[in-house]
Amino acid sequence: MSASESNGSVVRRILLGSQLRRLRESRGITREAAGYSIRASESKISRMELGRVSFKSRDVEDLLALYGVSDEQERAALQSLAREANVAGWWHSYSDVLPGWFQTYIGLEGATSLLRTYEVQFIHGLLQTEEYADAVVRRGMPDAAPEEIERRVALRLERQKLLVAERPTEFHCVLDEAALRRPYGERQVMREQLRHLIEVSERPNVRLQVMPFQMGGHSGESGAFTMLGFQEDGLPDIVYLEQLTSALYVDKPEEVAQYARVMGRLQEEGPSPAESRDLLRGLLQLM
Repeated sequence: MSASESNGSVVRRILLGSQLRRLRESRGITREAAGYSIRASESKISRMELGRVSFKSRDVEDLLALYGVSDEQERAALQSLAREANVAGWWHSYSDVLPGWFQTYIGLEGATSLLRTYEVQFIHGLLQTEEYADAVVRRGMPDAAPEEIERRVALRLERQKLLVAERPTEFHCVLDEAALRRPYGERQVMREQLRHLIEVSERPNVRLQVMPFQMGGHSGESGAFTMLGFQEDGLPDIVYLEQLTSALYVDKPEEVAQYARVMGRLQEEGPSPAESRDLLRGLLQLM
Protein backbone atom coordinates (compact mmCIF):
# COMPACT_ATOMS: atom_id res chain seq x y z
CA MET A 1 0.00 0.00 0.00
CA SER A 2 1.41 3.39 -0.99
CA ALA A 3 1.51 6.44 1.26
CA SER A 4 -0.94 8.24 -1.02
CA GLU A 5 -3.47 5.42 -0.58
CA SER A 6 -3.23 5.50 3.22
CA ASN A 7 -3.43 9.30 3.27
CA GLY A 8 -6.42 9.13 0.96
CA SER A 9 -8.26 6.88 3.40
CA VAL A 10 -8.69 9.83 5.76
CA VAL A 11 -10.13 11.92 2.94
CA ARG A 12 -12.54 9.10 2.04
CA ARG A 13 -13.61 8.79 5.67
CA ILE A 14 -14.49 12.47 5.75
CA LEU A 15 -16.25 12.25 2.39
CA LEU A 16 -18.33 9.27 3.56
CA GLY A 17 -19.15 11.00 6.82
CA SER A 18 -20.30 14.14 5.06
CA GLN A 19 -22.47 12.13 2.65
CA LEU A 20 -24.09 10.24 5.53
CA ARG A 21 -24.75 13.54 7.28
CA ARG A 22 -26.42 14.99 4.18
CA LEU A 23 -28.60 11.88 3.82
CA ARG A 24 -29.63 12.04 7.48
CA GLU A 25 -30.44 15.74 7.39
CA SER A 26 -32.38 15.45 4.12
CA ARG A 27 -34.62 12.84 5.81
CA GLY A 28 -35.09 14.95 8.92
CA ILE A 29 -33.60 12.25 11.17
CA THR A 30 -31.86 13.25 14.40
CA ARG A 31 -28.41 12.04 15.38
CA GLU A 32 -30.02 10.38 18.39
CA ALA A 33 -32.36 8.33 16.18
CA ALA A 34 -29.52 7.43 13.83
CA GLY A 35 -27.41 6.32 16.78
CA TYR A 36 -30.24 4.17 18.11
CA SER A 37 -30.50 2.40 14.74
CA ILE A 38 -26.89 1.21 14.95
CA ARG A 39 -26.88 0.57 18.72
CA ALA A 40 -24.64 3.58 19.35
CA SER A 41 -24.75 7.03 20.93
CA GLU A 42 -25.51 10.38 19.37
CA SER A 43 -21.87 11.35 19.84
CA LYS A 44 -20.78 8.26 17.84
CA ILE A 45 -22.89 9.46 14.91
CA SER A 46 -21.32 12.91 15.25
CA ARG A 47 -17.80 11.41 15.13
CA MET A 48 -18.74 9.27 12.12
CA GLU A 49 -20.13 12.26 10.24
CA LEU A 50 -16.97 14.24 10.95
CA GLY A 51 -14.80 11.38 9.68
CA ARG A 52 -13.11 10.93 13.04
CA VAL A 53 -13.70 7.17 13.38
CA SER A 54 -13.62 4.09 11.16
CA PHE A 55 -16.82 2.64 9.71
CA LYS A 56 -18.28 -0.82 10.30
CA SER A 57 -19.94 -2.29 7.22
CA ARG A 58 -23.00 -3.27 9.24
CA ASP A 59 -23.40 0.26 10.62
CA VAL A 60 -23.25 1.77 7.13
CA GLU A 61 -25.81 -0.76 5.88
CA ASP A 62 -28.17 0.00 8.75
CA LEU A 63 -27.85 3.77 8.27
CA LEU A 64 -28.49 3.52 4.55
CA ALA A 65 -31.61 1.47 5.29
CA LEU A 66 -32.76 4.05 7.84
CA TYR A 67 -32.17 6.87 5.36
CA GLY A 68 -34.14 5.06 2.67
CA VAL A 69 -31.26 4.61 0.21
CA SER A 70 -32.60 1.79 -1.97
CA ASP A 71 -30.62 2.31 -5.17
CA GLU A 72 -28.16 -0.59 -5.32
CA GLN A 73 -25.54 1.38 -7.23
CA GLU A 74 -25.56 4.19 -4.67
CA ARG A 75 -25.43 1.72 -1.76
CA ALA A 76 -22.52 -0.16 -3.35
CA ALA A 77 -20.59 3.07 -3.94
CA LEU A 78 -20.97 4.14 -0.31
CA GLN A 79 -20.01 0.70 0.99
CA SER A 80 -16.94 0.73 -1.23
CA LEU A 81 -16.04 4.15 0.16
CA ALA A 82 -16.38 2.72 3.68
CA ARG A 83 -13.95 -0.12 2.91
CA GLU A 84 -11.40 2.28 1.41
CA ALA A 85 -11.82 4.64 4.37
CA ASN A 86 -10.77 1.92 6.81
CA VAL A 87 -7.29 1.43 5.32
CA ALA A 88 -4.70 2.07 8.02
CA GLY A 89 -2.29 4.94 7.37
CA TRP A 90 1.51 4.70 7.48
CA TRP A 91 1.51 6.84 10.62
CA HIS A 92 -0.26 4.11 12.64
CA SER A 93 3.16 2.58 13.24
CA TYR A 94 3.89 5.72 15.27
CA SER A 95 0.73 5.44 17.37
CA ASP A 96 2.82 4.99 20.53
CA VAL A 97 4.01 8.61 20.26
CA LEU A 98 1.21 10.11 18.18
CA PRO A 99 -1.81 11.71 19.88
CA GLY A 100 -5.07 10.35 18.50
CA TRP A 101 -6.32 13.82 17.63
CA PHE A 102 -3.23 14.43 15.46
CA GLN A 103 -3.61 11.28 13.37
CA THR A 104 -6.48 12.77 11.39
CA TYR A 105 -4.39 15.83 10.56
CA ILE A 106 -1.44 13.78 9.28
CA GLY A 107 -3.72 11.85 6.96
CA LEU A 108 -5.26 15.05 5.66
CA GLU A 109 -1.88 16.75 5.31
CA GLY A 110 -0.57 13.92 3.18
CA ALA A 111 -3.63 14.01 0.92
CA THR A 112 -3.66 17.75 0.22
CA SER A 113 -3.03 19.28 -3.15
CA LEU A 114 -2.51 22.75 -1.61
CA LEU A 115 -1.30 23.39 1.93
CA ARG A 116 -1.21 26.98 3.18
CA THR A 117 -0.02 27.95 6.63
CA TYR A 118 0.95 30.84 8.88
CA GLU A 119 3.38 30.14 11.74
CA VAL A 120 4.55 32.30 14.65
CA GLN A 121 6.15 30.11 17.33
CA PHE A 122 8.18 27.60 15.35
CA ILE A 123 9.54 26.88 11.92
CA HIS A 124 6.77 24.79 10.35
CA GLY A 125 7.23 21.04 10.86
CA LEU A 126 7.48 20.37 7.12
CA LEU A 127 10.46 22.74 6.93
CA GLN A 128 12.39 21.68 10.04
CA THR A 129 15.82 20.11 9.96
CA GLU A 130 16.34 16.98 12.04
CA GLU A 131 18.43 18.86 14.62
CA TYR A 132 15.92 21.72 14.94
CA ALA A 133 13.03 19.23 15.27
CA ASP A 134 14.96 17.39 17.97
CA ALA A 135 15.48 20.66 19.89
CA VAL A 136 11.78 21.57 19.60
CA VAL A 137 10.62 18.17 20.83
CA ARG A 138 13.10 18.18 23.73
CA ARG A 139 11.98 21.67 24.77
CA GLY A 140 8.33 20.71 24.64
CA MET A 141 8.76 17.33 26.35
CA PRO A 142 11.62 17.67 28.85
CA ASP A 143 10.71 14.42 30.65
CA ALA A 144 10.39 12.24 27.53
CA ALA A 145 12.64 9.22 27.08
CA PRO A 146 15.31 9.46 24.35
CA GLU A 147 13.53 6.73 22.35
CA GLU A 148 10.28 8.71 22.32
CA ILE A 149 12.05 11.90 21.21
CA GLU A 150 13.78 9.98 18.42
CA ARG A 151 10.48 8.53 17.15
CA ARG A 152 8.70 11.88 17.26
CA VAL A 153 11.49 13.45 15.20
CA ALA A 154 11.40 10.51 12.76
CA LEU A 155 7.65 11.01 12.33
CA ARG A 156 8.18 14.70 11.54
CA LEU A 157 10.80 13.88 8.92
CA GLU A 158 8.54 11.23 7.39
CA ARG A 159 5.80 13.84 6.94
CA GLN A 160 8.19 16.00 4.92
CA LYS A 161 8.26 13.46 2.09
CA LEU A 162 5.07 14.93 0.65
CA LEU A 163 7.10 17.96 -0.50
CA VAL A 164 9.42 15.81 -2.62
CA ALA A 165 6.95 13.16 -3.81
CA GLU A 166 6.40 12.39 -7.49
CA ARG A 167 3.36 14.67 -7.31
CA PRO A 168 4.39 16.99 -4.48
CA THR A 169 1.99 19.05 -2.45
CA GLU A 170 1.90 22.77 -3.24
CA PHE A 171 3.08 24.36 -0.01
CA HIS A 172 2.64 28.04 0.83
CA CYS A 173 4.10 29.11 4.17
CA VAL A 174 4.24 32.53 5.81
CA LEU A 175 6.67 32.57 8.75
CA ASP A 176 6.62 35.38 11.25
CA GLU A 177 10.13 36.67 11.94
CA ALA A 178 9.58 35.69 15.59
CA ALA A 179 9.82 32.02 14.59
CA LEU A 180 13.22 32.69 13.04
CA ARG A 181 14.55 34.75 15.92
CA ARG A 182 13.53 32.29 18.66
CA PRO A 183 16.45 29.88 19.07
CA TYR A 184 15.97 26.15 19.43
CA GLY A 185 19.17 24.23 19.99
CA GLU A 186 22.69 25.59 19.69
CA ARG A 187 23.72 28.42 17.37
CA GLN A 188 24.81 25.98 14.68
CA VAL A 189 21.39 24.32 14.72
CA MET A 190 19.72 27.63 13.90
CA ARG A 191 22.28 28.41 11.21
CA GLU A 192 21.65 25.07 9.51
CA GLN A 193 17.93 25.61 9.83
CA LEU A 194 18.14 28.98 8.07
CA ARG A 195 20.27 27.46 5.30
CA HIS A 196 17.69 24.71 4.91
CA LEU A 197 14.88 27.25 4.58
CA ILE A 198 16.77 29.09 1.85
CA GLU A 199 17.35 25.83 -0.01
CA VAL A 200 13.79 24.49 0.35
CA SER A 201 12.29 27.82 -0.73
CA GLU A 202 13.86 27.33 -4.16
CA ARG A 203 11.67 24.31 -4.87
CA PRO A 204 8.96 25.01 -7.45
CA ASN A 205 6.17 23.68 -5.22
CA VAL A 206 7.22 25.75 -2.17
CA ARG A 207 6.32 29.40 -1.63
CA LEU A 208 8.01 30.68 1.53
CA GLN A 209 7.53 34.22 2.81
CA VAL A 210 8.85 35.88 5.95
CA MET A 211 6.74 38.47 7.74
CA PRO A 212 9.36 40.85 9.19
CA PHE A 213 9.03 42.77 12.44
CA GLN A 214 9.35 46.05 10.55
CA MET A 215 5.93 45.41 9.01
CA GLY A 216 4.40 46.10 12.41
CA GLY A 217 0.84 44.85 12.82
CA HIS A 218 -0.53 42.64 10.07
CA SER A 219 -3.41 40.33 9.14
CA GLY A 220 -2.14 37.33 11.13
CA GLU A 221 -3.22 38.80 14.46
CA SER A 222 -5.36 35.75 15.33
CA GLY A 223 -2.34 33.43 15.44
CA ALA A 224 -1.10 30.36 13.59
CA PHE A 225 -3.38 28.34 11.31
CA THR A 226 -3.20 25.86 8.44
CA MET A 227 -5.47 25.57 5.41
CA LEU A 228 -5.80 22.22 3.62
CA GLY A 229 -7.10 22.03 0.06
CA PHE A 230 -8.03 18.85 -1.83
CA GLN A 231 -8.62 17.81 -5.42
CA GLU A 232 -11.42 15.37 -4.51
CA ASP A 233 -14.90 16.51 -5.47
CA GLY A 234 -17.16 17.11 -2.52
CA LEU A 235 -14.41 17.82 -0.01
CA PRO A 236 -14.14 21.50 0.92
CA ASP A 237 -11.06 23.31 2.18
CA ILE A 238 -10.45 22.73 5.88
CA VAL A 239 -8.78 25.02 8.41
CA TYR A 240 -6.73 23.30 11.10
CA LEU A 241 -6.16 25.04 14.43
CA GLU A 242 -3.86 23.20 16.82
CA GLN A 243 -4.30 23.46 20.58
CA LEU A 244 -2.31 22.06 23.49
CA THR A 245 -4.22 18.77 23.87
CA SER A 246 -6.54 18.75 20.86
CA ALA A 247 -7.27 20.40 17.53
CA LEU A 248 -10.12 22.23 15.85
CA TYR A 249 -11.15 21.61 12.24
CA VAL A 250 -13.10 24.43 10.62
CA ASP A 251 -15.04 23.54 7.47
CA LYS A 252 -17.97 25.97 7.37
CA PRO A 253 -17.56 27.79 4.03
CA GLU A 254 -18.06 31.27 5.49
CA GLU A 255 -15.45 30.68 8.20
CA VAL A 256 -12.96 29.05 5.84
CA ALA A 257 -13.40 32.04 3.52
CA GLN A 258 -12.33 34.40 6.32
CA TYR A 259 -9.09 32.45 6.82
CA ALA A 260 -8.53 32.40 3.08
CA ARG A 261 -8.82 36.20 3.01
CA VAL A 262 -6.31 36.50 5.87
CA MET A 263 -3.88 34.18 4.10
CA GLY A 264 -4.28 36.17 0.90
CA ARG A 265 -3.55 39.43 2.71
CA LEU A 266 -0.52 37.95 4.47
CA GLN A 267 0.90 36.90 1.11
CA GLU A 268 0.16 40.30 -0.40
CA GLU A 269 1.49 42.35 2.53
CA GLY A 270 4.67 40.39 3.12
CA PRO A 271 7.90 40.40 1.12
CA SER A 272 7.99 38.19 -1.97
CA PRO A 273 9.65 34.74 -1.81
CA ALA A 274 12.81 36.20 -3.38
CA GLU A 275 12.87 39.11 -0.90
CA SER A 276 12.21 36.63 1.90
CA ARG A 277 15.29 34.63 0.88
CA ASP A 278 17.30 37.83 1.18
CA LEU A 279 15.88 38.32 4.68
CA LEU A 280 16.89 34.76 5.58
CA ARG A 281 20.43 35.37 4.26
CA GLY A 282 20.61 38.55 6.35
CA LEU A 283 19.55 36.68 9.50
CA LEU A 284 22.08 33.97 8.75
CA GLN A 285 24.89 36.52 8.65
CA LEU A 286 23.86 37.79 12.09
CA MET A 287 24.12 34.33 13.71
